[in-house]
Formats: sequence, structure tokens, C-alpha cells
Amino acid sequence: MVFEYILKKNNIDPKKEVSIIQNIDFGLTAEAFASGDEDYTIEFEPSAEALEAEKKGKVVASLGVESGLVPYTAYCAKKSYLNKNPEIIQGFVNAIQKGLEFVAENTPETIADVIQPQFPETKKESLVNIVTRYYNQNTWKENSIFEEESFLLLEDILMEAEVLEEKVPYENLVTTEFSQAAIKE
Repeated sequence: MVFEYILKKNNIDPKKEVSIIQNIDFGLTAEAFASGDEDYTIEFEPSAEALEAEKKGKVVASLGVESGLVPYTAYCAKKSYLNKNPEIIQGFVNAIQKGLEFVAENTPETIADVIQPQFPETKKESLVNIVTRYYNQNTWKENSIFEEESFLLLEDILMEAEVLEEKVPYENLVTTEFSQAAIKE
């Protein structure tokens, strides 16, 4: 959806001017691209880095940079849960904030050392390259506040993809009180 949104934003009709294959299992797209049948692929890390390391592809653009601040990761909870368990929610958001601060305050090498156990099949050098790319793209936010601008962008993308029929007011779905409190800690 984000890719198609970016194409349309650049006056390219994704239904008429390009052929997008969407029936490949997500975990197999890099392998399918490497087979040589297609010109481009959309990959998350570490697959994009692996294609480059194997000299089977080259990262040419970032959907995140091209689209704007799309909230790829958001945490959802029912209002009843928020009301009954504010300490659990606050602890969770505080931990996310500490992670964001750690990323902001450390080098790609340090971050690669910390995340290496989560990616045992990925070499440290590749993790450093990925983190460096994310730094250069300004991928990570300084805080977990879900801004209204990002919410509206997400709604636009979902409307454009015809998976959302009508927009919902930001204040009906988003609370920033826990994120605001986490910043102050």
C-alpha cells in the first residue's frame, strides 16, 4: 500500500504503468528477486542488506523516506484495558522510550552488538550497515508519540488503497498521555 501510494504521489499509475506481483510469500521475496525475473523488490532488513552483500541487488530507495513518517509500528489496547492497567501500559511505553533513547545515544556498532542475538544468522558487519542506513534515513523517532500528521498520512494511504472507507478523528483512536509521561521520566 505504501509503495503504491508513493507511485501515485509521483504520477505513476500502479495499475497501468507497472506490474506488481503480490502473490509471493513475504519471506521469499528476496529469493524470488535474486532469481532474476524481476527488476525491483521491496524488502525489509535484513533481507535488503543480504541482497547487497551477495551482490544480487542494490538498495535504491527507502519507502520510509519517500512516503513520509508512516507509523509502521503502533501499539493498540482497548480503552477498558488502558483504564484498568495504566501502570502496565506506562511501564511498556517507558521501556520503548528507553530503547529509542538508547538508539539515539549509541553508535551503529554498539546497537549491532546489542541486537546481534536477535539476528544470529546475520553478520555483525551487516547489522552495522543496516543500523547505519537507518540512521542516515532518520528512521527512528526520538519518542513514541503518534503524531496527528502521521495518523493522517496513514489514513490517506489506507483510503488510497481502498481498505479504509472513511476517516476517523485522530483523538478517537490515539492517546499520547503515556508517551508524554515517558519522555518526562
